Amino acid sequence: MNPMTYDFAVIGGDLRQVFMAEDLVSRGFSVLLYGLENLSIKAGIEHAKSLAQAIDSSKVILTPIPFTKNGIQILSLDSKPDLTPEILCSHLKKDHKLYGGCFTDTIKEFCEINQIYYNDFMEEEEVTLFNTIATAEGTIAEAIIHSGGNLHGSNCLILGYGRCAKTLGEKLKGLCEHIDIAARSPLALSQAKTSSFGAIALSEISDNISQYDYIFNTIPAMVLDRELLELTKNEVVIIDIASAPGGVDFAAAKELTRNARLSLGLPGKYAPKASAAYLTQYLLSDLDELKLVQL
Repeated sequence: MNPMTYDFAVIGGDLRQVFMAEDLVSRGFSVLLYGLENLSIKAGIEHAKSLAQAIDSSKVILTPIPFTKNGIQILSLDSKPDLTPEILCSHLKKDHKLYGGCFTDTIKEFCEINQIYYNDFMEEEEVTLFNTIATAEGTIAEAIIHSGGNLHGSNCLILGYGRCAKTLGEKLKGLCEHIDIAARSPLALSQAKTSSFGAIALSEISDNISQYDYIFNTIPAMVLDRELLELTKNEVVIIDIASAPGGVDFAAAKELTRNARLSLGLPGKYAPKASAAYLTQYLLSDLDELKLVQL
């Protein structure tokens, strides 16, 4: 194996990884990139010729969020044939430190078996909570861009009341005339009420779904099926931010001419620089705890 001459290898990803690389270089670290050649990169950052070179030459490996969408390719805006989990694993060694988001069980098991340190950003509560800010603002941006109306004075429904839904609800206050939360859990409905939202049992949304101008889904399971979509306004705007394939019957929505969109990767799309700054701060803090910040 080549000597580890670089502090970090940044492989694949989107503009968040680009900004992380630039931030690390500005702090005096050496960075090698792979799979980001077609994105704007400041001078002073080198590009690897292969995934193998990037990993073999670096101590800390930064991968995308999410790590993969299809389980076959490591996610990247600049796709490369060797950006695969299998090739990554074939070059990871015990001395490496692996960071990324939404690692597959296969990657986690490989690292545990081979005693390779890994940190899944999206399993860290502080990172997840910060991520909801960019997700919520991106969701609102999607709703504004893809509708012909205003959020002002509208009736909005949020399906689910987890982390993202809570932040989205707070961001929508002052924009929407009225906001209802629909959830299964009685505890979630009670929490929604204490935050001054309307609260509806998910099983009862058919009674009122025709009144909403905007519907935001955060539940990663089928919620808006054909039967419910038929009851919505013709001009309703539906933004689904749940993990793919989302919670909307998009085929039925298309047939019914409902304006429904699955909107994923919103932090990378709308707030890559802010997200990258937070991730870099968290990364260096974690490495410092491992006594590795002086790479």
